[in-house]
Amino acid sequence: MSPTEIGKGAAIALGNFDGLHAGHRAVIEDARGQAKQIGAPLGVATFEPAPRRFFQPDAPPFRLMTPLRRQIALDAIGVDEVHLLRFDAVMAAMTDREFCARVIVDEVGARAVSVGFDFRFGKGRMGDADSLTSIGRDLGFDVSVVAEVKDAGAKVSSSRIREAIETGDMDGAGAALGGSWIVDAIVEHGEKRGRTLGFPTANMQLGEIAHPAHGVYAVWARSEGWPEWRPGVASFGRTPTTGLRDALLEVVVFDWSGDVYGQRMHTAFVKFLRPEQRFKGLVELIAAMKADEAAARAVLAGARPPLL
Repeated sequence: MSPTEIGKGAAIALGNFDGLHAGHRAVIEDARGQAKQIGAPLGVATFEPAPRRFFQPDAPPFRLMTPLRRQIALDAIGVDEVHLLRFDAVMAAMTDREFCARVIVDEVGARAVSVGFDFRFGKGRMGDADSLTSIGRDLGFDVSVVAEVKDAGAKVSSSRIREAIETGDMDGAGAALGGSWIVDAIVEHGEKRGRTLGFPTANMQLGEIAHPAHGVYAVWARSEGWPEWRPGVASFGRTPTTGLRDALLEVVVFDWSGDVYGQRMHTAFVKFLRPEQRFKGLVELIAAMKADEAAARAVLAGARPPLL
């Protein structure tokens, strides 16, 4: 069955939903209410790739989650269907009315649409919540506009969360996300230097995912096939002591050994422990790594692993 056939008659939450923060979840919960009211499935329609990547192809990595992590999170909150709307030159050139007719009505087939108060769409961002409501009235779908969601007096937004991550404020990021910030990536073969130092690491490139502050973190890790999250310590950076290279995420999983090369590992950032440093030599580096392990174990002893 095609996505169009699946979506016919659904109540849809429409937006970017990068991170699924409190503001995004409010829009989805509004759509859930609409779905119950009209006896329809609950759906989410989002854009892939992100419009920002289309308009800014050279922008540095900025995504808060991969499509896989987003799907896992949406499944967990009971979303019935997810529509990935291909954002390309054709969609970018649509007027607000064309988008409503060709995407919301013809492609998704929504009976009701929920959006955030600041939702913009259509060529040159010409459309907003008001025009969506008006056009929906003409084309036969209801529109519900969700008010701003604030935290500590400021709007909850992906940009604020991204700023927190980039400065190592995992407490702030987690508060807005409703849980630890989690990244997922494929484990690659590295230089295997960590193994020779007594700290074998799972090495991953973050790709399109936003880069956290360079430094060391207490983390939870879960690889494919693992029934539960395992405690660990991770570093993200360029390894100034052993030779600069592109920023890499290196995860040491405590009390475990095995082969996870080529598997997808999920890493939940709990606490920033220290910034990246350049040490005088390997002896000093190993001492610091032992101290990092002890600090991470202490943090995680009082923390719960993620649910997903």
